[in-house]
Amino acid sequence: MSLETEAKQQVSFDSVIRERRSVRHYDPSVSISEQELKDMIKEATLAPSSNNIQPWRFLIIQDPEQKQRLLPIAFNQQQVVEAAAVIAVLGDKEGYKQLGKICRLAVEAGYMTEEFASQYTERTVKTYGSLPEERLERILLIDGGLVSMQFMLVAKARGYDTVPMGGYDAQKLIAEFRIPSRYVPIMLIAVGKAASPGRPTSRLPVEDITFWNTF
Repeated sequence: MSLETEAKQQVSFDSVIRERRSVRHYDPSVSISEQELKDMIKEATLAPSSNNIQPWRFLIIQDPEQKQRLLPIAFNQQQVVEAAAVIAVLGDKEGYKQLGKICRLAVEAGYMTEEFASQYTERTVKTYGSLPEERLERILLIDGGLVSMQFMLVAKARGYDTVPMGGYDAQKLIAEFRIPSRYVPIMLIAVGKAASPGRPTSRLPVEDITFWNTF
């Protein structure tokens, strides 16, 4: 790869992270196809997760009637109905049970041996199965935050805008959309095309938030 190509890629990445803003007003005429949403999810799930368990799950709400059902749950924030879709990011408390499948895929891809996959799966599943629920949910929140940020960057790279939403009633979301008890709501993400630009915000200086080696 030439230095010029590397520079262009870096500029592109800089553009994504600098221009991504939380957008709350969307063009309701813009839709995103199911296939493109799948592609965005696929790219987002390249994010890291604890022991590569990938416990994130996604409820995609794009049907107008379903978005209307979500609206009062999200305290009537209009981006819910204006955006092309709202992604409910969930954490699966039983996600570790899929580790066998994940490792089989890794074996098929040549990333690990069958012996290692078998030992790793057995050991990790046993460990996660014995974790206190509070510890498990903390892991899910961390992994869910990682994949959520990656999804928002993926969306921006594709020309879409997003806003992460913590302002919603999690229990009502669970009840209204019949979310099984194994899933923990992490956040909602509205995605679409901005009707008006997101408001620029300031950031604290690095010197105010960084400590070296010790406090």
